Amino acid sequence: MREILVLGDSHIPVFTHPLFKEKFPNLFFNVLTVIGATASGLENPNSKTKAYPAFRKAIKQSTAKQVIIMLGEVDTGFVIWYRAQKYQESVAAMMDKAITSYSRFLAELKMRFEVVCISTPLPTIQDNNDWGDIANARREVTASQVERTALTLEFNRTMQLFCEQNSIRYIMLDALSLGEHGIVKADLLNNDSNNHHYDPDQYSRLLAEELTGVI
Repeated sequence: MREILVLGDSHIPVFTHPLFKEKFPNLFFNVLTVIGATASGLENPNSKTKAYPAFRKAIKQSTAKQVIIMLGEVDTGFVIWYRAQKYQESVAAMMDKAITSYSRFLAELKMRFEVVCISTPLPTIQDNNDWGDIANARREVTASQVERTALTLEFNRTMQLFCEQNSIRYIMLDALSLGEHGIVKADLLNNDSNNHHYDPDQYSRLLAEELTGVI
């Protein structure tokens, strides 16, 4: 079986969904999940997740010729706004740092692999939501879901442009994920109201369709 290396944050385990074995029977998805990994943290030696060293180790050990990567900011808008407030910098400056960090990592991956970059999932945490550790950690951020979604869309468009300019395959899912009122489609939401990840059945189908003919 041909190996596909998959790198990313807590959204990446969707690649272990049975649908991928069904749709791609000749592929082995070697999935490395780093919970809380962010584009911003890749170049931060003090990153709590130590995502970059973990990814580098997986890269060295892998025999794959193709790598799939998906990173954002867990909930892209959240981390960028949180950093802006914490470090007294603008949201735009924090966005630029995340994009620069992510772009450099993609360029590094391209030196060895055929890279497939997937757009960051849209924010699912609603305004004034008070459930779970994920939401609790975001209470300091006042940006609305619409604002966080708009920032995520901008992040994805910018990364898509970078990939196009550098001959990297980019899977853009925003048009398929955005619903009414400028936020994520309701049918992508997890059945577990305490889970901020997309519904695995819906998300796996979406990814499998877009990756057919690519991997």
